[in-house]
Amino acid sequence: MSREVSVESTGETVGEAKWKALRDLERMAPGIDKANVRFQIVSEGERGLLGVGYTPARVIAAADAPDEPEPPPSDVDLSEVATRVHSLVEQVVRAIGAGSRVDVRETDEEIAVACVGGDAALLIGKHGQTIDALQYVANAAVHRRGVGKSVTVDVAGYRERRRTTLEGIAMRAAERAATGERVLLEPMTAVERKVVHERLQDVDGVQTESEGTEPNRYVVILPA
Repeated sequence: MSREVSVESTGETVGEAKWKALRDLERMAPGIDKANVRFQIVSEGERGLLGVGYTPARVIAAADAPDEPEPPPSDVDLSEVATRVHSLVEQVVRAIGAGSRVDVRETDEEIAVACVGGDAALLIGKHGQTIDALQYVANAAVHRRGVGKSVTVDVAGYRERRRTTLEGIAMRAAERAATGERVLLEPMTAVERKVVHERLQDVDGVQTESEGTEPNRYVVILPA
């Protein structure tokens, strides 16, 4: 069953506010059908006297997010460190009030954490910052114990959908860069920048660099 996600955005015009809302919706639930996004105009905005100051336009955008994939049940025979990761993520989920179920699967190379149900947007955070921060902390906890496994934290299948979106953005930007244009992408987290770098590392005619400072660091795609 699909779930509804919504965001509220502002801009100098209604059109700009709608554009920002669409971009935020895609971050929350990559793969949404943009044609079925529903907009509610809260305020059309108003410019101040003699062009000084203004009241921004404000809109609410809502859409049905793609169905969440149901992960397989957690492995009951988790190692001690995987059990600790499970406990850590559960504590964070409870602390922020997301109400998600936490499932953990473990292989020889990876500890995969899936948060299912509840408030996915709250766990993902703006630009994926919350989920990335949680994944960073979980990895730090594992490496501190000297365990050579990576930890991946996912929420409602966000990682794979976002990866698909980022790879599409990267390839379209690479096509522009191959004609001689220097293309700057929007600011991304370190995890998302890595996806772009990896997708384009074997693409002929272009190269990638990261510029700027956190939290506004971004990828630049330029002719090789």
